[in-house]
Amino acid sequence: MAFAIILIILTVASVLFHFLSPWQATDIASNWGAIDTTLLITFIVCGLFFVLICAFMAYVLIRYRHREGNRAHYEPENKKLEWSLIIITSVGICAMLAPGLVVYGDFVRPPRDAAILEVFGEQWRWTFRLPGKDNKLGTSDIRHISFDNPFGVNPEDPDGQDDVLVLSNEIHVPVDQPIKVLLRSKDVLHDFYVPQFRAKMDIVPGSVSYFWFTPTKTGAFEILCAEHCGVGHFNMRGKVVVDEPEAYAAWLSEQPTFAESLTRDIALGLEQQGKQLSESRGCMACHSADGSQSLGPGWQDLYGKAETLVDGTQVVVDDDYLKESIVNPAARVVQGYPNVMVAYDYSEEQLDATIAYIKSLTSAAAGDDGAAAPPAGAAADPVSRGSQLVQQYACLVCHSTDGSAGVGPTWLGLYGSTETLADGSSVTVDDGYLAESITAPNARVVEGYPAIMQAYPLDENDLQAMVEYIKSINTDNQGNL
Repeated sequence: MAFAIILIILTVASVLFHFLSPWQATDIASNWGAIDTTLLITFIVCGLFFVLICAFMAYVLIRYRHREGNRAHYEPENKKLEWSLIIITSVGICAMLAPGLVVYGDFVRPPRDAAILEVFGEQWRWTFRLPGKDNKLGTSDIRHISFDNPFGVNPEDPDGQDDVLVLSNEIHVPVDQPIKVLLRSKDVLHDFYVPQFRAKMDIVPGSVSYFWFTPTKTGAFEILCAEHCGVGHFNMRGKVVVDEPEAYAAWLSEQPTFAESLTRDIALGLEQQGKQLSESRGCMACHSADGSQSLGPGWQDLYGKAETLVDGTQVVVDDDYLKESIVNPAARVVQGYPNVMVAYDYSEEQLDATIAYIKSLTSAAAGDDGAAAPPAGAAADPVSRGSQLVQQYACLVCHSTDGSAGVGPTWLGLYGSTETLADGSSVTVDDGYLAESITAPNARVVEGYPAIMQAYPLDENDLQAMVEYIKSINTDNQGNL
């Protein structure tokens, strides 16, 4: 009886949750409202069966509950019940599948006037190719793929010379124009997904999948990879910008063609070449250019900084170290980051360009003459030095500066607060406690957090700098890296 009541409560709560919670899909920005309708039909059919089955179970539990004198009746076969279940189940399955098959048939049958957009997915970035004025994409083959020809366009095919190459994760499309999307992968399974377009399709290595859509609203919409493709999967994002025709034409005129791309680098400065190379090779999926946390060390103010390696030694980030980190990243791994980066077979010119770009992101870490910054500990401002150490040791992987929950206590408003420890005692967070928590973190662990932090044997200056940085993060002045 109790189980029947619980079942009824769960059923009613589930139905109420659907109607009262704001979990519905994002606003639609394409022609594929039919996909929303198909999902709604599926949801209604599944929801109806869920309610009916739960109601039937509750009825049976109540109607045939244990009572004195009642005995179960064994009935090995019931043709009427079996046929009823077969017919009802078949109708339900057809009601779910039939609309989906019809809509999918339309989803992969583009109109004749559809423009063509090729999407190229690889770990962990998106790039794009558009046909030129002849409205034909040149043939491509994996055998032609190289650093100078990332799409594998056949250099002998005249149709490919005017193909427009977009070597960034942002693509523009015109509003109200049907677009046929061709999907290719260079390495593993990916999935091209734009939630507002209701457009989603797997990308399978060795084949070309496709679908079409018509964008109906101008604006910027995020591209997601909906198939786990490796450690950088979460950061494999891009952007579709839907423009009015005039704005789209202006953007398109600025993009290089395949023929131009073969000589374009000559006209670019070394830093700009490095930036394009880093974006096109997917470096920014794991490294940030603005100091924000990511899978690998951030590049802002990286050049000239002293980094602590996993073996406890330190290295100054200079040209030689950066080159080694690109061609042999596992040789010297920075402490606090996973050893997951793949090796890149860059030419000497590409290495110089990438290093020039990383150097250009260095402000206070390098002088006007480009000389390397002084070793760690030389920063005059202890808060700035503490900020560098926090980034160097990846502290913000476990601690937040905005009050959000993490593996360890948030630093926002931490200094001066009273914390309850795992043994039931309490402690006021002062300089001494913070210093002890860094050098001997398991001595006094805050209640509710695991004792998993490693010890950091900092010298006195660095230890005080990190304490000063944590002290600077209060409710009036949130710390930022």
